[in-house]
Amino acid sequence: MTSMSTTAPTPHDSAGWFTKSERWLDEKGKGAWIAAMVLGFIFFWPVGLALLFYMIWSKRMFSKSCSPRRMGQHMTTMRSTGNAAFDSYKADTLRRLEEEQNNFEAFLERLREAKDKSEFDQFMDERANAAKSED
Repeated sequence: MTSMSTTAPTPHDSAGWFTKSERWLDEKGKGAWIAAMVLGFIFFWPVGLALLFYMIWSKRMFSKSCSPRRMGQHMTTMRSTGNAAFDSYKADTLRRLEEEQNNFEAFLERLREAKDKSEFDQFMDERANAAKSED
């Protein structure tokens, strides 16, 4: 007699098809997500609606790329390795990089403001010169 072992699917197994599908669509890009949504509406409208809500909720609809590297970056980087020294080093490095990114973004904002002010001053000078030449 051969015994067939049946195991109940684990939560990881049941989410496997969804995760694989999500990864496959991400690799294909935003167009694949939109095509899947449209096909969902055509064949069974609740599927299309579910995909639309998922795309909006996960911000795939508004991002420039559907790359999982950008979307799930914080979830994977904050995962513990089990080594306290490395986890501490990684947390310090990520904190420092985020601080540098914030400083750089603030620098870019100051540059944009300075450029806007310069362009506005130039416009006002040209306007004043035009008004003087009309008099």
